[in-house]
Amino acid sequence: MINKDLLKRLLETFGPSGNEEAIREVIREEIKGYADEIKVDALGNLIAVKKGNGKKIMVASHMDEIGIMVTNIDDNGFIRFTNIGGVSPYTALYQRVMFADGTMGVVGVEKIDNMKDLTLSKMFIDIGAYSKEEAMKKVNVGDVACFYAPFVQDGDYIMSKALDDRIGCYVAIEALKALKNSPNEVYFVFTVQEEVGLRGAKTAAYGVDPDMGIALDVTLTGDTPKAKTMEVKMGKGTAIKIKDNSVLAHPTVKKLMIETAQENNIPYQLEILEGGGTDSGAIHLTKSGVPSGVISVPCRYVHSPSEMVSVKDVENSIQLLVKVLEK
Repeated sequence: MINKDLLKRLLETFGPSGNEEAIREVIREEIKGYADEIKVDALGNLIAVKKGNGKKIMVASHMDEIGIMVTNIDDNGFIRFTNIGGVSPYTALYQRVMFADGTMGVVGVEKIDNMKDLTLSKMFIDIGAYSKEEAMKKVNVGDVACFYAPFVQDGDYIMSKALDDRIGCYVAIEALKALKNSPNEVYFVFTVQEEVGLRGAKTAAYGVDPDMGIALDVTLTGDTPKAKTMEVKMGKGTAIKIKDNSVLAHPTVKKLMIETAQENNIPYQLEILEGGGTDSGAIHLTKSGVPSGVISVPCRYVHSPSEMVSVKDVENSIQLLVKVLEK
């Protein structure tokens, strides 16, 4: 059964890359009592340790979400901005954004004759201010905002901003709660700054020095009309990564995941993502190398304010992770 209250809190909490304080506290409160040790490292990664006598396993899911940063405020109170992570001008246009203090705005655009000319440099945020002075009472250069899109669940689908990668955080939290007996020492790491270059995973993996790495993230699907050809479909099972632009899943880890899914009758799909990456891209290159893989939740409309996943896929991802960690 999906925990709607937890999902709502995870998905709606503010947390663009480099500004993960609020979402980190939500997660810390939720996992309190389920881990033997909880700490925050120098970069801001939240690390929960489930102690054991076996190998060290690092499970990484990133807390941060895409967003925007204020670069200039003009005399009429309109705000120019740059992207934090992969923000497309086509998905950002006319969307609402929310700053850390709750200030709301809408993304507008200068007059353009052809939508092909749409770029972030021609766009602005309108917070309803009539002058620079009025705007600066609420927003300043360097302030960041996330997209505003409340959590929705209807039957088997969930729709929200920040499913990339709060749904991975949800999978990790529920697996941490469910994991009773693991022969290994498991480090559940909720990482920062994944959307701007896997930065939190890089430093966390160096500190943990794991024997194996597992990232939890979303992946694209090939099941919408005229989508780019891809085997993964929403609602058809958790996805076990073969490759993306950041990692070739280690054969040992890949085999472990596939065999575990088969042994436990967990629906799964094999994922080849021809773009993007996950925290495993940083983990597997740590020190002398770490065998790493990825459990992915199929997600439509990634990096938009209306990302969509299947409840069944989420539940199967949790089950697979728990069974893998119990081996």
